[in-house]
Amino acid sequence: MISLRDLCTGRRPVHFFKRVTKAAALGVAAAILCGASPALADARGKPAAVAQRPGQTIADFYKARRGAPLWLGAKSGDAADQLVGLLATSTVDGIAPGTFDVAALRQAIAAARAGKPHDIDRADQMLSGAFVRYVSELRRDPGVGITYVDAQLRPSPSSPLATLLQAANTPSIADYVANQGWMHPIYGQLRQSLVEQKYNDEESKERIALNLKRARVLPAGKQRYILVNAAQQRLYMYEGGKPVDSMVVVVGKPKWPTPMLSAYVRFAALNPYWYVPPDLAGEDVGQFVVKQGLSYLDKMGYEIVDDWTEHPNIIDPKTVDWKGVVDGKVEVMIRQKPGPQNFMGRMKFMFPNEFGVYLHDNPRRELFLKSARFFSGGCVRLEDAARLGRWLFGHDLVWQGAGPEEKVMLDDPVPVYITYLTAMPDGNTIAYYDDVYGRDAQKLAGTSDNGGTVAASR
Repeated sequence: MISLRDLCTGRRPVHFFKRVTKAAALGVAAAILCGASPALADARGKPAAVAQRPGQTIADFYKARRGAPLWLGAKSGDAADQLVGLLATSTVDGIAPGTFDVAALRQAIAAARAGKPHDIDRADQMLSGAFVRYVSELRRDPGVGITYVDAQLRPSPSSPLATLLQAANTPSIADYVANQGWMHPIYGQLRQSLVEQKYNDEESKERIALNLKRARVLPAGKQRYILVNAAQQRLYMYEGGKPVDSMVVVVGKPKWPTPMLSAYVRFAALNPYWYVPPDLAGEDVGQFVVKQGLSYLDKMGYEIVDDWTEHPNIIDPKTVDWKGVVDGKVEVMIRQKPGPQNFMGRMKFMFPNEFGVYLHDNPRRELFLKSARFFSGGCVRLEDAARLGRWLFGHDLVWQGAGPEEKVMLDDPVPVYITYLTAMPDGNTIAYYDDVYGRDAQKLAGTSDNGGTVAASR
């Protein structure tokens, strides 16, 4: 028999990892909301003092290309019109109305099409100024409750020069703008649904808009990364700008929701121990020892230890008052040795974080067949841990013969983004997922969301 209170834990289990108090959460939100956003262009799209570092400005971009237009060149297609169309609907992105003087941009484009070099230069630079500001606004965390374990993964705008060079170096700048190539593909598809009003009612509209904010912090580009959508209970492996594989996962119970976070997967641990949280020792182990005797410990691979260090002293279970453990009067430290019964399975993928969560194997295969897979204490249990390991490392991870908790380091850490998308593109439509953790309800009601409380768990 297995307790329904399934938890995932590291070496030093406590029932709850870091709790964010309401005051602290509000303080963080205030810091995000009150942070000054540097002006990148004025309302008419003209370049302004944008925190533009020497050698990284819009002027530097045009100087490097000897004034050649970016938006109104012979091979630019309808890029200018595509950009103006985005700016005209930028309130969908959460940008304040009137930020961009779309009428002035359209007038400048019309004048440029008469062919005078001065008018072309002026319109093109106005468009570049507006584009840099627009991209900069989108590449900022809108404050939706993401924890950045590794600060490098927090979205931040590039310099004006880098932003324009990236656009200029694409095969088609018109397609780049139309698809919002500087954003994650999910963002562009959700945005399009809002602009084209592809939703059934006001509630659907609000949910898409909320999930659009969550998608803002997802990466763009061709790099390798893992995306876990806890609401969908699915993990994706991205490479070359698109998912190349996916699998179902088990995520946290509503009581212990899987947090939204971004971190680097740095290593795998083969043949891991499972460290039983002390407050679960009676429920998950002690009651069965009382009923079945000490043989239960041998059958399940449990051993009693004196601390959570790598090489603890092993305590004779005969010396433990197991009835006291069940009653909560005696605290005992228990770990489960690697093996077929271990709740961690044969491998786990580590990105050390304050919540004590990670991606791991799991022997309870029946859970992956269920349509709703909210069974863990916050960790992400993998349908096929070996397959993920093969993708991460480029070869099979061999756990046979490996020592307990044997580390296999990644030469190049791979980002993992754990998010909560309850509205997500599905072909030409939007798929909606239940708000199991109540995060949509909190946000739509205007209350704070600290990502939920996470158990030190399996």
